[in-house]
Amino acid sequence: MKQPKEFETKIGITFKNQDLLKEALTHRSYLNEHQDWPHPHNERLEYLGDAVLELIVTEYLFAKFPEFQEGYLTGLRAALVNYQMMARVAREMTLEKFMFLSKGESREFGKAREVILANGVEALFGAAYLDGGYDSAKKLILETVIPHLDEIIEKQLYRDPKSLLQELVQEQHKVTPSYKVIKEEGPDHQKTFTVGVFVADEEIARASGMSKQEAETKAALDAAAKLKTTK
Repeated sequence: MKQPKEFETKIGITFKNQDLLKEALTHRSYLNEHQDWPHPHNERLEYLGDAVLELIVTEYLFAKFPEFQEGYLTGLRAALVNYQMMARVAREMTLEKFMFLSKGESREFGKAREVILANGVEALFGAAYLDGGYDSAKKLILETVIPHLDEIIEKQLYRDPKSLLQELVQEQHKVTPSYKVIKEEGPDHQKTFTVGVFVADEEIARASGMSKQEAETKAALDAAAKLKTTK
């Protein structure tokens, strides 16, 4: 049996109601294989945690950047709370190690795994809010999510990567970047796409994703980072 106490030590919170923590860590798939499991799955807590996360991040950004307009703040918030960032936060707190998943879900990878982790960390925020109140959830979010803000600003991750890359390429090379699918792998329900981004006929970056759009976005992000270093 997994030991949530070890996870509590990792995140610096001791839950008064251990059932809330176990609910936050329980994926729907686990109940299919363990019908005697006494805790519900974490989707209701995820619903709550999503709202708690957005409020706390919004409050933080509003107070920290009084000079920024609504559009810029919205972009920063979106970059901080999207599922890729939440999956990253989940991995940093080793959430995956403590989640209750079915054997099948335990073997998932790519976007499917990232969504599971993102939902799990939002459920954790919801559980922290119910167990310790607003201040408990705020402390956890400020310690795990907000530290990524400097990177988001520095790398301009609040902007659409494809739009940013297009600006950089047009500024430096007077052409428009193009994208090409290099290969597709895997079964239809779990296909992985590898996409290259080209300036004229030169490939400047490539990346893989669970959809063409995801692969293009990752490739654009990598290409933009490379072009910035050569300016």
